[in-house]
Amino acid sequence: MARIISYPRDLEVTDNDAWIGTESANGQTKQFTAEAVALYLNIKGKISISAQMVFKFEVNGAGAGDFTGPADGAALNSIATMQLSIVDVSSQDVVAFMTYLVGNNILISKQNNISTFGHYTIDSYTDNGQFYTLNLTNLFGNGVLENKAVYDFAVFTLSSQGVPTFVFTQGVPATVWNIQHNLGKFPSVSVINNNNVVINGEVTYIDNNNVQLNFSAGFSGKAYLN
Repeated sequence: MARIISYPRDLEVTDNDAWIGTESANGQTKQFTAEAVALYLNIKGKISISAQMVFKFEVNGAGAGDFTGPADGAALNSIATMQLSIVDVSSQDVVAFMTYLVGNNILISKQNNISTFGHYTIDSYTDNGQFYTLNLTNLFGNGVLENKAVYDFAVFTLSSQGVPTFVFTQGVPATVWNIQHNLGKFPSVSVINNNNVVINGEVTYIDNNNVQLNFSAGFSGKAYLN
């Protein structure tokens, strides 16, 4: 084999490009593709990103670096609780950081598929041995959990103030508007009709994620909640 320095440099690395190396388990010479190396770095959390942790979803037999509790295929917009290992896949202890995040928002997204995600407020984080119980209020979500898939957990807010806004459209004239906003609180409410005139009504907070608006006459328009 010629000296390595004699080979031309490839400045455009693709997924199928490969290197020769040694497998540590048995000392055998193997090929390692760029795609495989990138996957390893991602799922093992070897590249440090501030305020981000990496966990694998395990339905059964969860261990260090895993989270569990929801069913396989559970919708990410329906999750209210999970059990989270005290260390992530890179073996970093997450307890102090997660405790600090209680009351703040977090984004849980599937690696290599950002459209599969859930946006939550952390309600509580309580000690349960090697796993902590994470209680959540869902703000929004898309897609479902997949057993053995790897997910990024990251601090996330939609604005610099960390105050999400929900816009509700009432397309059919009605005296009663039932709104599920999933903001996890009692938001302020402003209502306009289709002529952009502010309309006052009675606001009843059903719970932290639902509100009912009552008006003396039916109309259609929009409600802004923040």
